[in-house]
Amino acid sequence: MDILHLIDRLEELFNESRPIPFTHNVVVDEDRMLDLIDQMRVAIPEEVKKAQQILAQRDRVLAQAQEEANRTLSLARDKSEQLVERDSIAQAAHARAEQILAQARIDAENTRREADDYVVDTLTRLESQMERYLSQVRNGVTALQQVHSGDILPETADTESVPAEDLETE
Repeated sequence: MDILHLIDRLEELFNESRPIPFTHNVVVDEDRMLDLIDQMRVAIPEEVKKAQQILAQRDRVLAQAQEEANRTLSLARDKSEQLVERDSIAQAAHARAEQILAQARIDAENTRREADDYVVDTLTRLESQMERYLSQVRNGVTALQQVHSGDILPETADTESVPAEDLETE
């Protein structure tokens, strides 16, 4: 389940809570609250699994690039040997083989670099999302704790304790 959906449900639970008269406290359905917390604990590892899948994908791309580079190098060597056998074009064949090898190395390095850039970018975006989610959860917990301890009024709890930008979802 999406963590943002769970956070919305947590906020909904808080908003549906009954205020205790003459206090700043509310009564929250403990079973629903604990169920939401359990679901969040399950959802966060799912986000981590996604990151692991991205890393595995990166490793596959790198392995494919290495395999392609090896295949290209092997083809270049075979081609080079065939050309060397021909006396009239031996020098041209050798030069071409070197070009192919150099290009294969450049292509392999470019592929590796692009794969690494992709993974870094994806993981950076995931880290940013995870930080926002954690901030939202912390703000929700703080708001609930403040309401529970009587620090703020229940009708102002959602605006004073949680910054507006943290209430927004993507």
